[in-house]
Amino acid sequence: MTPQLSSVATLLLLGSFLAPVSSSEIPPQAQLIDQRAFNVLPATQPPAEFNAKSPFVPPGSTGDSLSQKPFHVYDKEFLKIIGETPTLTRIAHSPKDPLYHEAVVWSKGTDEVFFVQNAGAKNASTGLEKSAIIQKISLAEAAAVSDKSDAVGLVNVAVVDSSPQVINPNGATNYRGQILYAGEGQGDNVPPALWVMNPKEPFNTTVILNNYFGRQFNSLNDVAIHPKNKDIYFTDTIYGYVQDFRPAPGLQDQVYRFNPVTGAVTVVADGFDHPNGLTFSPDGKHAYVADTGIDSGFFGLNFTRPASVYRFDVKDDGTLENRKTFAFVHSGAPDGIHCDSKGNVYAGCGDGVHVWNRSGKLIGKIYVPSGTANFNFAGQGKMVICGETDLYYATLAADGSYVDSEM
Repeated sequence: MTPQLSSVATLLLLGSFLAPVSSSEIPPQAQLIDQRAFNVLPATQPPAEFNAKSPFVPPGSTGDSLSQKPFHVYDKEFLKIIGETPTLTRIAHSPKDPLYHEAVVWSKGTDEVFFVQNAGAKNASTGLEKSAIIQKISLAEAAAVSDKSDAVGLVNVAVVDSSPQVINPNGATNYRGQILYAGEGQGDNVPPALWVMNPKEPFNTTVILNNYFGRQFNSLNDVAIHPKNKDIYFTDTIYGYVQDFRPAPGLQDQVYRFNPVTGAVTVVADGFDHPNGLTFSPDGKHAYVADTGIDSGFFGLNFTRPASVYRFDVKDDGTLENRKTFAFVHSGAPDGIHCDSKGNVYAGCGDGVHVWNRSGKLIGKIYVPSGTANFNFAGQGKMVICGETDLYYATLAADGSYVDSEM
């Protein structure tokens, strides 16, 4: 390419990148967030007064206005993800008990979405005395009320009586037509474990892993299947301990790989504060691991620690290398994390679901003021979002990244 043509191409590219989004392009339930409006603020508060736990309201906005149009467009790329008519519907509510927390999984065979209660939350009284529960909804029932902003009471939320009961489930994924749970364990004598559950009655379960060469894991947090080698990757962290339902940790927080055919368990990544959510790019070439290091339970919050998503290259042999910082979250910390079919990355954060393109640029949010620990796609253009005491159903244009053999 000649220098002159190169300059023209650069100008065209910059023009496309910098071109403002027309108001006519913004769907009714979306709003444009112009980041230039808060590059320079007339006043800022010290960290003790404004930090990762503080809601950021852009100039010209209010908390109500952010909620009224919950699809926040930070970059034009987000418009392709949400489509022309995105919707967000609250379908369930709990006054205090965080019933809608984590482990959001779509069971394609039953067309239901499963999720779990918060283990260790004081308002749930779960963790040590009793286990968090698994629940589910019918996706058809949720879709039938997607024209409403609030449909609490119109979608049945059913308790799933797993047998034997999955103890303090937290993360989950599809696995060979069933659901694979990362259980955090309970007390000294119920170790953290990987559980497989039948998504149909009688919801029978089997433990497939509960130790590392005889040593208890700390508190298994999240789990994902690699789309190529089909091995199970999972994170282990100390949240059971810092939420008072597990003993002091006996291992460092790290990411493991489990081959259920050979039984081999290996550590594939360490050096985290608290490794949390875990997912893979659709082609399996990258692994994404969330680190919620800013939140250490009864040790308190430390805003100088990670609230980050790290990306790794996945080698042909399934090992991880070339860790890099992919994103740092400004609100809360990234918890559950998933990719769509195009490789964009989504994470549950302190003010909803944040969405980055494959380069790590924040392009949009699905705003949930109570925060989002986890969420997941449920087929083409459908998503279920857990907001602790609220459960949401969203419609958009994007499709999730699934490992088809596991569905």
